Amino acid sequence: MPKTTLRPATPEDNLFYYRVYASTRTDEMALVNWTAEQKDSFLWMQFNAQREHYRLHYPQAEYQVILQEGMSIGRLITERSKNQLLIMDIALLPPYRHAGIGTALIQDLMAEAAQSCLPLVLRVEFFNPVIRLYTRLGFVKTREVNSVYHEMVWTPVVSPV
Repeated sequence: MPKTTLRPATPEDNLFYYRVYASTRTDEMALVNWTAEQKDSFLWMQFNAQREHYRLHYPQAEYQVILQEGMSIGRLITERSKNQLLIMDIALLPPYRHAGIGTALIQDLMAEAAQSCLPLVLRVEFFNPVIRLYTRLGFVKTREVNSVYHEMVWTPVVSPV
């Protein structure tokens, strides 16, 4: 697998972040009888609402661009606190999905969480098939959030001293 790295996102990455976001809603947009312009307008509205929600509720979040051999292929948004490591969003452009990239990034975050003795937390929509991956990696559903998301938590095993 080609080398995957991360770099901090900059304001210049806004359009790329939107493209990644929109790519995660392709199936949903296929269900509506809207013009391409209407879909784009709706997706920009939703993207901006998500961005503002993150800024308001997760002011310490870290925004990163996922790179493969220097090419931007996805986004990773996390927030580290004294109580948890939160994966707010991890998404790849379609050609890079199902290749183990997301799994490797999550495993890196699991290692970081284990080193810090913190739970790794994420939220995923009820219908999202990625739930199977999270379950396979050891995440456990802990609660429902806003009747839309499952909160899932991976807890590191702490060895007795």
